[in-house]
Amino acid sequence: MPRFTTSDGLSLHYDDAGAGTPVLCLAGLTRDGRDFDYVAPHLDGVRLIRMDYRGRGRSDWGDPSCYTIPVEGRDALELLDHLGLDRAAVLGTSRGGLIAMVLAATAKDRLSGVALNDIGPEIADAGLDVIKGYLGRNPVWKSHDEAVAKRAVAMTAFEGVPESRWRAEVEKFYRETEAGLEITYDPKLRDAVLGDGAQPAADLWPLFDALEGVPLCAIRGANSDLLSEGTFAEMKARRPDMIATEVPGRGHVPFLDEPEALDALGRWIAALG
Repeated sequence: MPRFTTSDGLSLHYDDAGAGTPVLCLAGLTRDGRDFDYVAPHLDGVRLIRMDYRGRGRSDWGDPSCYTIPVEGRDALELLDHLGLDRAAVLGTSRGGLIAMVLAATAKDRLSGVALNDIGPEIADAGLDVIKGYLGRNPVWKSHDEAVAKRAVAMTAFEGVPESRWRAEVEKFYRETEAGLEITYDPKLRDAVLGDGAQPAADLWPLFDALEGVPLCAIRGANSDLLSEGTFAEMKARRPDMIATEVPGRGHVPFLDEPEALDALGRWIAALG
């Protein structure tokens, strides 16, 4: 099981497979490298590196104060150093895309490209409220079977998703116990993200603009409640060269193995050189 030790002493898990252009996959807020299980078989000619953030997946838990985007960005760079890589492209889902934008502003020379999966420099309140509702809390469901049945009904932004996909999702990210399902990440992540209350929203557009000159792809779920149509339109206006697509029948976030997502990622990988 490949691991590396961060500069502050945590042991983090990663996967490293394939050969070609290095692509570092950074997952959503509460998730880990398995976020990319569905797209991985479809990405040819790349070395796919998947990191589990601190406090998530198979990585060590730390003090909640270190569960921040700047620290997770530092971890990403330290993983590249561990692997002897000067540069890599970043495929960032949600939280991972925010980390990629921070890296563009602080360590642009380490980036050979960025692909953003359903994230941009403005986060819609509706999607943020959903995250606040579940973050750091165990679900009410008592079993994987119950979670699969409820998810298929509740996830109305997702159309035509087979039960097998929902089962794969809940089995990856919830543990079955006698008391019911438990989340597979440090519940104190809630404290780190929400803190003592709502903070004024930072202006993230300068971080997006820092991606200038970097091969860029952006994928939006057509039913997303986190990345609005207006924000996506502004992203395209600021970067007319950006490979941009919307995935029909998907909310936050697309699985990335949809035809529209695969087409966009294929064109982005080709542009990495």
